Amino acid sequence: MDNTVANTGTEGKTWGGGNQPLKASYGKMMMWFFIVSDALTFSGFLAAYGFSRFKFIGSWPIADEVFTHVPFFHGNYPMIYVAFMTFILIMSSVTMVLAVDAGHHMKKNKVTWYMFLTIIGGLIFVGSQAWEWGTFIKGDYGAVQTKGGNILQFGEYVTVEGEQKFKRVALGDFAVAEEKYRTEHDRKNGLWFVQEGTLPTYTVDEVYKGLESHPNVLVRTQIINDEGEKTVLSREESLMQIKNNGKLVVEGANLHVNEYGTSLFADFFFFITGFHGFHVFSGVVINIIIFFNVILGTYERRGSYEMVEKVGLYWHFVDLVWVFVFTFFYLV
Repeated sequence: MDNTVANTGTEGKTWGGGNQPLKASYGKMMMWFFIVSDALTFSGFLAAYGFSRFKFIGSWPIADEVFTHVPFFHGNYPMIYVAFMTFILIMSSVTMVLAVDAGHHMKKNKVTWYMFLTIIGGLIFVGSQAWEWGTFIKGDYGAVQTKGGNILQFGEYVTVEGEQKFKRVALGDFAVAEEKYRTEHDRKNGLWFVQEGTLPTYTVDEVYKGLESHPNVLVRTQIINDEGEKTVLSREESLMQIKNNGKLVVEGANLHVNEYGTSLFADFFFFITGFHGFHVFSGVVINIIIFFNVILGTYERRGSYEMVEKVGLYWHFVDLVWVFVFTFFYLV
């Protein structure tokens, strides 16, 4: 009995079944299934971020004040380096398209060159993201956390082009650290296996004394006012907040607290960008493997560069996800 596809009566339809449904190979279909499932995962993460941000919309950190760093340059450059990272990743997607097209025409040298450029773009992005993480964790200015968990930042008003603007001031510019001593835990104290964290550079009392001796420095809360800016307290309110509500000096960001505002912001930043960064790193590793296979002539002997096309689908997906992360996390 003949069991070929021709006898099923479906050969004229778009979905004809058989070994190549939708005229796609098994490998391509599986890559598409993976991409769809991964897209749903990222969608859940971004939806959770959106709901959390909406809940704390009045105290969410302002991205233009957080991501202001550029390697080897000191100053305030809002979103410049993040935009550069996005450009690099998008251009790597362009080189991947060119590599796939060269593979369709069986041009080994061009596939090799464009795959190499794609790998370089991915490495630059991953390295830039690692640097951004380091800068985010280290922090710039420092802040004080209140007993209620809110973040108090410091700054002063300066005149820029005839207009009064609030400029952040680092703790090191006005607080004076005093000599600190810490008693080490040992067995005679009855505390075994207790790990002590790193002492902050300043205590709340040192910050308060420095604030008293610098009359131009004011406290800014994490609450956003009607003008879309953080609320700046008066001189008397600033001193009162630090003295009565100051609990902990915060420098940089981690999964527990961060100097930029609500701790959820840092949680989502590390989780979403880290998860995406893992995807990019994985893509770079896979691209390197495919790159060497191209050099060795593996796909030339097979007579098809479909493997390059399948990896290209994954790489385009990673780029597309970053566009959404960049839009919702950094721009909106």
